[in-house]
Amino acid sequence: MGSDNHPQKKADDTLFDIDFVSPEPMNSAPTTKPFRVTDDESISNINRDHVMPEETINFDKSDNIINDENPFNDQRTVDWDTNHLDVHEPDFSSTHKNGFFSRLFGRKSASVSQNNTYNSVTTSDFDDSYTNSRDQFNIKILFNKYILRKNISDSIDATKPRIINMNDRQSNGEFSYCDNHISTTKYNVATFLPKFLFQEFSKYANLFFLCTSAIQQVPNVSPTNRYTTILTLMCVLIVSAMKEIIEDTKRATSDKELNNSSVEIYNDGEFIKKRWIDIKVGDIIKVNSEEAIPADLIILSSSEPEGLCYIETANLDGETNLKIKQSKTETSNFIDSRQLKSLNGKILSEQPNSSLYTYEGTMELGNQKIPLSPEQMILRGATLRNTAWITGLVIFTGHETKLMRNATATPIKRTAVERVINMQIIALFGVLIVLILISSIGNVIMSSASKNLSYLYLEGTSKVGLFFKDFLTFWILFSNLVPISLFVTVELIKYYQAFMIGSDLDLYYEETDTPTVVRTSSLVEELGQIEYIFSDKTGTLTRNIMEYKSCSIAGHCYIETIPEDRKASIEDGIEIGYRSFEDMKKRLHDGNDAEEAHTIDMFLTLLAICHTVIPEDIGNGQIKYQAASPDEGALVQGASDLGYKFIIRKPNSVTVLIDSGEEKQFELLNICEFNSTRKRMSAIFRFPDGSIKLLCKGADTVILERLGPNNTYVELTTRHLEDYASEGLRTLCLAYRDIPEQEYTSWKVTYDEAATTMENRSDKLDAAAELIEKDLTMIGATAIEDKLQDEVPDTIHTLQQAGIKIWVLTGDRQETAINIGMSCRLLAEDMNLLIVNEETKEDTRNNLMEKINALHEHDISEHERDTLALVIDGKSLGFALEQDLEDYLLYVGKLCKAVICCRVSPLQKALVVKMVKRKTSSLLLAIGDGANDVSMIQAAHVGVGISGMEGMQAARSADIAIGQFKFLKKLLIVHGSWSYQRISMAILYSFYKNTALYMTQFWYVFANGFSGQSIMESWTMSFYNLFFTVLPPFVMGVFDQFVSSRLLERYPQLYKLGQKGQFFSVTIFWSWIINGFYHSAVVFIGTILFYRYGSALNMHGEVADHWTWGVSIYTTSILIVLGKAALITNQWTKFTFLAIPGSFIFWLVFFPIYGSIFPYASISREYFGVVPHTYRSGVFWLTLLVLPIFALLRDFAWKYYRRMYVPETYHLVQEMQKYNINDYRPHIQHFQDAIRKVRQVQRMKKQRGFAFSQAEEGGQEKIIRMYDTTLKRGKFGELADASTNVFGDNAVNNDTLTGNYEVVDNISLPDNPFADTTTQKDLFDI
Repeated sequence: MGSDNHPQKKADDTLFDIDFVSPEPMNSAPTTKPFRVTDDESISNINRDHVMPEETINFDKSDNIINDENPFNDQRTVDWDTNHLDVHEPDFSSTHKNGFFSRLFGRKSASVSQNNTYNSVTTSDFDDSYTNSRDQFNIKILFNKYILRKNISDSIDATKPRIINMNDRQSNGEFSYCDNHISTTKYNVATFLPKFLFQEFSKYANLFFLCTSAIQQVPNVSPTNRYTTILTLMCVLIVSAMKEIIEDTKRATSDKELNNSSVEIYNDGEFIKKRWIDIKVGDIIKVNSEEAIPADLIILSSSEPEGLCYIETANLDGETNLKIKQSKTETSNFIDSRQLKSLNGKILSEQPNSSLYTYEGTMELGNQKIPLSPEQMILRGATLRNTAWITGLVIFTGHETKLMRNATATPIKRTAVERVINMQIIALFGVLIVLILISSIGNVIMSSASKNLSYLYLEGTSKVGLFFKDFLTFWILFSNLVPISLFVTVELIKYYQAFMIGSDLDLYYEETDTPTVVRTSSLVEELGQIEYIFSDKTGTLTRNIMEYKSCSIAGHCYIETIPEDRKASIEDGIEIGYRSFEDMKKRLHDGNDAEEAHTIDMFLTLLAICHTVIPEDIGNGQIKYQAASPDEGALVQGASDLGYKFIIRKPNSVTVLIDSGEEKQFELLNICEFNSTRKRMSAIFRFPDGSIKLLCKGADTVILERLGPNNTYVELTTRHLEDYASEGLRTLCLAYRDIPEQEYTSWKVTYDEAATTMENRSDKLDAAAELIEKDLTMIGATAIEDKLQDEVPDTIHTLQQAGIKIWVLTGDRQETAINIGMSCRLLAEDMNLLIVNEETKEDTRNNLMEKINALHEHDISEHERDTLALVIDGKSLGFALEQDLEDYLLYVGKLCKAVICCRVSPLQKALVVKMVKRKTSSLLLAIGDGANDVSMIQAAHVGVGISGMEGMQAARSADIAIGQFKFLKKLLIVHGSWSYQRISMAILYSFYKNTALYMTQFWYVFANGFSGQSIMESWTMSFYNLFFTVLPPFVMGVFDQFVSSRLLERYPQLYKLGQKGQFFSVTIFWSWIINGFYHSAVVFIGTILFYRYGSALNMHGEVADHWTWGVSIYTTSILIVLGKAALITNQWTKFTFLAIPGSFIFWLVFFPIYGSIFPYASISREYFGVVPHTYRSGVFWLTLLVLPIFALLRDFAWKYYRRMYVPETYHLVQEMQKYNINDYRPHIQHFQDAIRKVRQVQRMKKQRGFAFSQAEEGGQEKIIRMYDTTLKRGKFGELADASTNVFGDNAVNNDTLTGNYEVVDNISLPDNPFADTTTQKDLFDI
């Protein structure tokens, strides 16, 4: 749906329009001046690689085939579209030229506007890039467009609102809105064949053999059987198709499971349980607590007061804090399902788009027009929390939901090894053409120059015709240089490797019964070459579970279980170490130290009442705390566990049950809410003794500067904070202040004025809070553990040792992200954090330029780079991802050991991955567990999904699904290294063995007058790859281990072998090809020398014929290539013996049977009489003894030289493994831990902050004053708004405190104050 000013394409455009583009030559001239980046200098000096647009299908360099463009669209947007993830920014120094076909036919290629603007949070509202991606092969759309001649997309105008009728499915059905079905599969019934064939024939080997098969059908051209190639190619395609079908069926099964999830849909006055897939736009659905939201909907009503509900969006944006949504007043009273039947009207909604944070719509009820905002919109993928139920009207379904709009079509990925193979096949094809030309020209010359060929009657033969006929003949004869069985062998190897990964019990997560699942087996070798990992935080690195770990009260540190050797002791007059919680309780009650007991009491009281948590009685004396922030919930639960249980919240008071059985009620006067600027929250209470106290909790930096002059515990508490921070705990300081009545009365006037002002209300409320938050008394600090997943620190440390750079992309705030980075060892204590947190693009540019200039001025070393970490927030990242700044960002990021991106949106995650993918040649892995990670996962070369707390969407869309982040270590370090080495050896060996045999055909043309005669019988040549040499590469690819699992994990540095291409590269590939040429020459010349004098005699003095000699060449070649397999095999198993010696024995047994029987069936008639002549000849057996030893002597000598004189690192490890040599290292772990802690403390002294996650939703005070937890829920589970009940909470409200009303206590209110039998006079007795 392009804009009006965009050029229009004709309606009769062809199905595919591909431009073959040649990349512009890049200026690589070195610069001699000192490196310094200024505004006037081009960043192209930093990075000039990979200027090829991703949208162009470049058969030379394209690394990913992603269906991002819709070839069936009649309109095409050519200007910069911020919604399009795959648009590549052009090179700064040159203008991209049109492709060959564009220039040929006069079409202009799409240009990219230089004046792009990028929204850091979301994309524009009416984005059609995802629709194009998803609908490219949509059979319904294609059927309507090309069969029924209807264009569905034309019927939807993006500039007009979407009309949705309430309670009217029939009317909504006329609009043909998308259903609620989602699919993450690569294929469907209609698209499988074209997409699969396109994928397979993008492999040049398959294309080459297709051409060879066609040439074989030409009469009198093929020197071999005409069906040998086509049948083999069909077998290859069938095996590949079966693998693709099996893997895509697994995806379809996962999609079906999700689509068939149950939901309650409103129908004729009641909610009926149906499937998610049955949801239609305009339906009213009911979602219960802890259930996922099945579609984008507008909330109508809820069980909470005033239509409130709490939503967890960690699955969408990674935020752990709950979001508050609220229905409109006009619909919040529809709590009875029978009332919903009378809900008639319509909604004018915006069209589907990818913006997660915006929404505009209008609800029309009767004559009322009610505006709708994001406050009423709940997105698919969110989860309902702390709310019994909600009802909502469905606005967007299926692939039109905002969540799915942030996704892309499932891509078809090709590996780096496959791309190298494709390029080398082209080069090998060039060699093949040279061989064909030599042979064809030789035959023409021989036919015209020789005077001894008169018996062939060649006079009058057209030399041109003869040349082209010879060209086709030699094409077929030499075509086997490219192994046709290679890809099917590789596919089987990869499939079995994937099976073994899934069968590894070390990668099985028992708690959730989750095995590792490889959904895309074609990518397994990429696991051994990863250089960058892009990871989500929430649910991936962390469990999203907060635990109250420890606290510091009155200078003493308390913990539930005292760590070993950490018991409290006095050193230099300062107490260090921990005391137990039991000791704290004794000190609270024994009365020996009244001051300390009072401090402990105040500390626990503050934890129990200074918050916005709602308690809910779930029976059996159990209280469930409904908290918008997981940190707050952990603190209140911690106080409860320590004997101060928060049990009741009323609009104007809270009640705490002390473990002694006493209930204390505290009157809530005011709340000064938390925000990211204040970094603290305060609440003012009237205590049971009548005193007014301000309770404050927040970051240590803001609390310390507001303390009064006489604070005893500051130094000790600060010391404890440093200890907590060094352990990666989330810290919080607690303080209080006694407020005189007069001061409070005066301050409240100021506060009320600020709360009712219409201008800068937030700033004035903050200023009012500043007036009273002073002269505080510190009472202690808390430490909360954001529990990491098992073994996360060790996994990250191991991956970094393996040379992998880890980038964490999270929706959390900067402080939280840094804190988690420290605790999971992504960030080290001695690291220098390069922080980019700017508000404007220019400031972001200047910040990045300053860092680049500073890094170059200091000329940092490789070791110093390991001390750098980049931290950038979402807003700055939005600017940095723009065309003119992205190279700055990438340059700084590549210099750093770790990168943390905070407050990022799902699209930004994908943009970061695509930027690194586009600008570097490195292989990328993305890992996440939420739906917000899907775009990132699909954008990377390898996507890994965790089956975690945030749902299964990421696991369904990923190439590999695992149960825990820790499994990534073995997946990459062990299975990745094995897979890469195995696949590399299998591919190299496959090319080598074909060259070693079939190059003998080329040497033979010089001996047969360039006639095109084959040395060997054609079916036997086909059996070479099918039977006799198929097992060695397969067994090597499946079972070989160049280093054991234990030693790979012990020495993760071995992983760098894959990153550097140690086992597979262009040089290595051609060295194997040349070795194959050498072995073929040895075989050909050697057998010529053995057989030239006719010494291979048969019975009655018969000399060996042509086919006897051919069998000798064939047998010798088999023995040599099998001997080569034995030389490169690292681990001998029973399967290895079956594959190598077994294959040769199989040939020796197979040939006499085949050669004796099949010629009588008119198959391989060339073998009449060959078997006895061959096997009875001593020359034949002598050939098998001498030539293999001679040929392999060079290989053995080279291997000996490499291992003895220039060994690789893995050679040394192999020696250790072979001789079981132990690696003894000094036990310096304790010393390293001590150094680490010193560095942490020093770091905290230089940069101390807090990492406490607190809800920043405005209006928290208003919300909590709606609750009275002593009231019972109604018939439908609803809870009335208690703030409107003037009789509730003992008739206490804020006006009491100003003296306008007298406090009324100890009165008996009736159950129904509005009953006819009770009068107001009776009630107050006046």
